Amino acid sequence: MYDYLIVGSGLFGCVFAHEMAARGKQCLVLERRAQVGGNVACEEKDGIYLHTYGAHIFHTSFEDVWAYVNQFVSFNGYVNSPVANYQGHLYNLPFNMNTFRELWDIVTPAEAQAIIAEQRGAITGEPQNLEEQAISLVGRDIYEKLIKGYTEKQWGRSCTELPAFIIKRLPVRYTFDNNYFNDKYQGIPEQGYNSLIAALLDDAQLSGGIEVRTQVDYNKERAAFDGQAAKVVYTGPVDEYFDYKLGQLEYRGLRFETQRFEVANHQGVAVMNYTAREVPFTRTIEHKHFMRGREDVFAAPVTYVTREYPHDWQPGEEAYYPVNNERNQGLYAQYKALADKETNVIFGGRLAEYKYYDMDDVIKSALQCAAREQAAQD
Repeated sequence: MYDYLIVGSGLFGCVFAHEMAARGKQCLVLERRAQVGGNVACEEKDGIYLHTYGAHIFHTSFEDVWAYVNQFVSFNGYVNSPVANYQGHLYNLPFNMNTFRELWDIVTPAEAQAIIAEQRGAITGEPQNLEEQAISLVGRDIYEKLIKGYTEKQWGRSCTELPAFIIKRLPVRYTFDNNYFNDKYQGIPEQGYNSLIAALLDDAQLSGGIEVRTQVDYNKERAAFDGQAAKVVYTGPVDEYFDYKLGQLEYRGLRFETQRFEVANHQGVAVMNYTAREVPFTRTIEHKHFMRGREDVFAAPVTYVTREYPHDWQPGEEAYYPVNNERNQGLYAQYKALADKETNVIFGGRLAEYKYYDMDDVIKSALQCAAREQAAQD
């Protein structure tokens, strides 16, 4: 008999399992894939850690979360400074003075502010769609070259058909600063994310235990696990848990194509966004650039580049981004009401809560969940 049966070995499931095992509990972790780690799982090729399910750059301003993850692994201090490629012209991201200099051949913040203010004025009244929202925030030039095509590829619809609320804010910096995140801490585990997952699931120094089983589909084999644990922690799709009885929630899917190049450096940056609509992929990831400080890796005449292609998600495929429109939010609210009625089941993580989580947010959520569990038992 286990104290917790944890469905899914992503960050939420692994952090929760570690915390409860540290409190003396017995945990069974089930993973549908052959490899643990959820979407942070990596694959090593030629000494390069490939981000199998898309780029994952850890960043946070939570002191407690940063201290927590550094118990398990060392981070390399990688700073995310992506580049946008629009029809062969390169622009720094996020939108900052380097971007504006390339767009308008200007050099002062005052010049940039004046241009953006003038272009923002084209939208009067409440924006009615994403296009109007974006122009009202950053003006037409930035929208047309760096937002429109990328967003339409990402969501599979015209920006005029997308709701304005998808973009609440667009950061604009009037400094020459290419650091994409504003968080106090950022980086990537020096030995890849697999090392973090392995450390979280290592129960050798814990008073409780963690057993892991891979290639187990809990929703298909649920009857075999009934009664094996006092409580279930479910991190999979919430609609799948209820056998889609209210209908299916929608997601955007991603397809990845990875190519090996026999050169030391292919694109000169880890993340390059392709913002023109006619380019079928949204971005390319050159994985070795995530390995800051590894001169041996950089010098080796081999590199791997992954192209990301968004597409319409189909049931059975990996779900990536929730489609946060009125229909899906209403449907999720109904599933949430069903979930709240379940006894001895905790729903946590991006799929179970149908929301986009940054990695630090999901770790904090799992830590808080574990603390509530412990408090209820004290």
